[in-house]
Amino acid sequence: MDWMLMPLRRYAEFSGRSRRKEYWMFALLNVIVATVLSMLLLAGGFSMAALEGGAPPEAPGVLFWIGALLFAVWALAIIVPSIAVTIRRLHDRDMSGWWYLGFIVLSMIPVVGFIASIAMLVIFCLPGTPGPNRFGADPKDPASAAVFA
Repeated sequence: MDWMLMPLRRYAEFSGRSRRKEYWMFALLNVIVATVLSMLLLAGGFSMAALEGGAPPEAPGVLFWIGALLFAVWALAIIVPSIAVTIRRLHDRDMSGWWYLGFIVLSMIPVVGFIASIAMLVIFCLPGTPGPNRFGADPKDPASAAVFA
């Protein structure tokens, strides 16, 4: 649980490095929260059939509005930590945070965006550079570089 909440504690820290574990645990936390909030939306009366024109839409219940409000608050609360942990993950691969902007721009191009998304996924799955790099000490073993220096 500590790894899931670490990006929230390092809310707007864009310098330094983040391990794969920190990035993927935060992603898992976001999936869990989104799943729970989606269940609230569904329990409150949200129906895809109403959107597709099947059944006449009914007024959503109180749980729907609570879920929608919590979903909006969560989405707004994790924007900055998500960007920060993504940039720190790129720093761990010894890449500038500006690469993230490049991936966002490339993702707006239909076919190129799909390829860029796969490339970004691969980059985030690769291990970080061992030892210190230009963005800081190795988060896995920050003391190892000083031992052999």
